[in-house]
Amino acid sequence: MDDENYFFHIDENIESDKVFVLIIYDITDNKKRLKLSKLLLGYGFRIQKSAFEAMITKRKYKELLERLPAYTSSEDSIRVYKIIGKGQVMSFGKRTEEENEDIIVI
Repeated sequence: MDDENYFFHIDENIESDKVFVLIIYDITDNKKRLKLSKLLLGYGFRIQKSAFEAMITKRKYKELLERLPAYTSSEDSIRVYKIIGKGQVMSFGKRTEEENEDIIVI
């Protein structure tokens, strides 16, 4: 295990204004996928090619949910997991690095 493992604690009570989210997506269109990844970088950080984590305010979470439908078509999917309570993230294998998507224009 490496230093990428970490714990988090998010209470659902009113006093806590933070939300921990995991966003995963499968977008077929290269341009739309690139735009979505740039949007998500404004909220959190990439942990895999099509996965982002974010610790954001409840207001930002609501804003994110309102913006995401614009990036999907009938062939695409975006899933947002809101994680509450005590949690632990353990990572194995390749370290998470800042990656740029490869875009192929035909």
